Amino acid sequence: MNLHDVARKAGVSIATVSRVINGQDVVKGTTRKRVLKALEESNYHPNINARALSVRNHRVIALIVSNLANPYFVDVYRGVEDAAHREGYEVLVADTDYSPERLAKQVQLMLGRRVAGLGVVVSEMDERVSQVLVRSKIPVVVSGVEAHAPNITSLRVNCAKGMQRLLDHLRSLGHRKMAFVDHHASLESITERRKAFLEGMGKFSSVESRTFTESDSLEGGRQVVRDLLSSGFEPTAVVCINDRMAIGVLKALRENGMRVPEDISVTGFDNTIYAEYVSPALTTVHIDRAKIAFHLFENLIRRKPVPDGHASPAGREIFIDTQLVVRESTGTACSRGALPAPEGALRHR
Repeated sequence: MNLHDVARKAGVSIATVSRVINGQDVVKGTTRKRVLKALEESNYHPNINARALSVRNHRVIALIVSNLANPYFVDVYRGVEDAAHREGYEVLVADTDYSPERLAKQVQLMLGRRVAGLGVVVSEMDERVSQVLVRSKIPVVVSGVEAHAPNITSLRVNCAKGMQRLLDHLRSLGHRKMAFVDHHASLESITERRKAFLEGMGKFSSVESRTFTESDSLEGGRQVVRDLLSSGFEPTAVVCINDRMAIGVLKALRENGMRVPEDISVTGFDNTIYAEYVSPALTTVHIDRAKIAFHLFENLIRRKPVPDGHASPAGREIFIDTQLVVRESTGTACSRGALPAPEGALRHR
């Protein structure tokens, strides 16, 4: 299917199709939607600079991540890039900012560049994008989302076990009232961590929890504390979806005169470099990003069997375990209300 066929299918000119592919805003409304639908149904991937790239694209791989402002995704990218350079490959990288629409666009662009393989380390995925990956036929590695096909390797992080270890640790310290902090509540990998938290809390007796959702940012973590102050809920521990938001929580608690862990405990998830260097150092769950990067690169360029995974007609799965890292931000549950009242006066039971 070539550009002319797509244009005819959409009932527009070739120039209009080209403008849509290149992201030009001059094509809007129903015309743009009609062209996008025709591109999808035709499984058309624009071959960007095909003549110039045809010689070297077999040494180019692509990586799409959710948020390069988050150290977790940066660590994965750096690991893949280091491995690629050692093997004489180049890496194209793109950031979706957790947008399924941007993910779809970036997948189309990367496939249009005729890359040798595509890594997708994201929290957002819809069936439409999944089917594009299946039809691409090139090696694809996904992490954080579900996608199954013979050409797709899935890196599955055991977040549920990590969350259970974290909750067991907090419960051993006497915590029975916990707040869960997340972002982008509808995204698959985020839902997995929240589900693991709620299921873990359900295994305990006489516990109480509440979930707070803000942006995946340091400021999002700060805003959560403001939300907590105005909610009237008084947790003795705050369990954060990742280290980045936890660091924002730590700052906001300090700004409100709260001591961690004496007055309230805080935990993160991912064990990024900043978790060790903030004060107090952050208790968190370690995910081996170096291992993710290694398996991602190896399965894009070599597709060798791996001992800690298995293959099937539905694709290959590789399992990444997690570990609890206990540091200074968790301690024995405080016997009084953990949070100050909105006006700053301490609450006491």
